[in-house]
Amino acid sequence: MKAVTWQGKRKVSVEEVPDPVIQEPNDIIIKVTSTCICGSDLHLYEVMAPFMEKGDIMGHEPMGIVTEIGSAITNVKVGDRVVIPFNISCGHCFMCDQGLQSQCETTQVRDQDRGAALLGYSKLYGQVPGGQAEFLRVPQAQYGPIVIPHEGPDDRYVYLSDVLPTAWQAVEYANIPKGGSVVVMGLGPIGDMSTRIAKHRGAGKVIAVDLVPERLQRAKENGIDVIDLLKHKDDLKEIILEKTDGRGPDSVIDAVGLEAHGSPTAKFIHDASSLLPDPIAETMIEKAGVDRLAAFYAAIDTVRRGGTISLSGVYAGKGDPIPMDTLFDKQIQVRMGQANVKRWIDDILPLLTDEDPLGVDTFATHHVPLEDAPHAYEIFQKKQDGAIKIILKP
Repeated sequence: MKAVTWQGKRKVSVEEVPDPVIQEPNDIIIKVTSTCICGSDLHLYEVMAPFMEKGDIMGHEPMGIVTEIGSAITNVKVGDRVVIPFNISCGHCFMCDQGLQSQCETTQVRDQDRGAALLGYSKLYGQVPGGQAEFLRVPQAQYGPIVIPHEGPDDRYVYLSDVLPTAWQAVEYANIPKGGSVVVMGLGPIGDMSTRIAKHRGAGKVIAVDLVPERLQRAKENGIDVIDLLKHKDDLKEIILEKTDGRGPDSVIDAVGLEAHGSPTAKFIHDASSLLPDPIAETMIEKAGVDRLAAFYAAIDTVRRGGTISLSGVYAGKGDPIPMDTLFDKQIQVRMGQANVKRWIDDILPLLTDEDPLGVDTFATHHVPLEDAPHAYEIFQKKQDGAIKIILKP
């Protein structure tokens, strides 16, 4: 089969690789019909290269048709149309029972001291072959697959794999009061969807900050109050205070993460570490790594006293300088973590109708053949050609 494989920093290629096979009784195989490129894939493309190996299959947002099932599978059958969550969880351990599927004790990557294994996401999270491929082996399939109707476009359902539950959790964790205010830092796919969900769930004022014109325009067309960071880098706090009665928003969602613009020192460290031999770079990132924290700092600076910050952007630094005095003095609550996909599916599925209140049917900006994945990664990483959400079609 063809699959998108990691070949080096800022380099992926589509290669012929062996077809996946059933390895465990609770595995299934799916023929992938749509699979997305995620913003967190760009972390592997760029700064997390030391944790990747040549030939690793990328991708963790797939859906498709079941073609083969293991002997222990009773919840799906051949021919079912399914979406596959990005985190691999068992559904029966202590953590899954708590609704913390991203911490599944059955699939935790203990040799890396990490939570649940993830599809296509480096040896830090199990080095499980990903879903940017023609076929995919799905572990723990007695629980993970989300069976969806055969009717309706792929675009309506594929975001159940990551974008929708991640954005839903971001809004849930933000604890926005009914009619309250929220600022979303970053209008990539998760930030964009977070603004839509926050508005749908009753936020009175939704403000978004970004620096890419196409992203700002797209949010503005959806009724979001946008701030262009390029124009307001030096007075961002003042602008936000003006829009929130002088005290700041009730909540801030940081949907940017470790590669935020405006963090030149951390960017230099990221670039320098990528030039080191992998074992040294791994140790540097794991023990002394720092993230680009401009978005998180802006969240701390602007959220009102007693407010909540929700972090959905991926952070990975062990040496991040955090202003604990400000967090303490302002009595800020902070919630974060990988999305617990299955926890939110029952809340989200009723919204995936012809009425399409979240705009999922038209959410993708690009539909690209799988073989064009290298170009798709490049334009997504460089924010070119209006690339906000890309779906690959095997």
